[in-house]
Amino acid sequence: MLTCYAFWALAHDQTNHGLAFPTDSLIVLVVSFSALIIQSNAQLSTTFYASTCPNVSTNVRSAVQQALQSDSRIGASLIRLHFHDCFVNGCDASILLDDSGSIQSEKNAAPNVNSARGFDVVDTIKSGVESSCPGVVSCADILALAAEASVSLSGGPSWNVPLGRRDSLNANQAGANTSIPTPFEGLTNITSKFSAVGLNTNDLVSLSGAHTFGRAQCRTFSNRLYNFSGTGNPDPTLNSTYLVTLQQTCPQSGSGSTLSNLDPTTPDGFDNDYFKNLQNNQGLLQSDQELFSTTGASTVSIVNSFSSNQSAFFESFAQSMINMGNISPLTGTSGEIRLDCKKVNGS
Repeated sequence: MLTCYAFWALAHDQTNHGLAFPTDSLIVLVVSFSALIIQSNAQLSTTFYASTCPNVSTNVRSAVQQALQSDSRIGASLIRLHFHDCFVNGCDASILLDDSGSIQSEKNAAPNVNSARGFDVVDTIKSGVESSCPGVVSCADILALAAEASVSLSGGPSWNVPLGRRDSLNANQAGANTSIPTPFEGLTNITSKFSAVGLNTNDLVSLSGAHTFGRAQCRTFSNRLYNFSGTGNPDPTLNSTYLVTLQQTCPQSGSGSTLSNLDPTTPDGFDNDYFKNLQNNQGLLQSDQELFSTTGASTVSIVNSFSSNQSAFFESFAQSMINMGNISPLTGTSGEIRLDCKKVNGS
């Protein structure tokens, strides 16, 4: 829930962690990561399956379209899976692995447990792709293709997805607990988490725009309604009319799993209303509203730009999705092409 953001995206339940690096270590990290991004850009290709599985994009899109007919939330859920996958060990489909004798599943990490969804749709897509092109298309690439289809089918931009990722042989539950941005964090911590994977402030705001569709659970924002930062009062940045609406949806004695629209205006459409909502103090999650309400933050001007120019947002979002999809992919002979996204081959 992009939420999470962006996609934290999309029905968050996460722990609160920040990242800090000594200056020298940060310089080394940035230089090393920049080299990694350049290398990964060279390895991934939009025509990777042109001869081995030429219809894969069409097949994934058709499956997502069918899923949307019975579940309006699924597009937001699928893009959130891609986001939560990439922020841990890179875009390697580690989030799809179930528990096993050697694997602690990321599905049970705090940001994902009882909130990450869409795994069944991924399995359906994988099954169909395996029927057409057995042993060819990775689960990591399916996540990237499903994210693009989810956005474009919901009225958002389309982009050519770089492909050629391979699937991990393990998961990183501990990493999922610390690396994924949470809805409770301040802008400084969230910016640090984006920076740690090579994404800049523009990427942060663009990808947060994925919260223009989908839902979030009450427990991810109820603290803003009743006892923000231990004050015993609501978050002062919340629009007063919106606050009353949210309190009716999420009473103090209610279920924390009740869902609320991330975008109260067009909850199932992909547009730039998310940014207009922030300007009206109607960001659902703390991590959303802080993009606009943090005094002096560089994110404010970007929010204003995207609010007034949907085309600029769409163009930036598409590029930021490509940037995110380039986080530490396994390529060449690394990892494998899983035959079942839930488990490593031979297990």
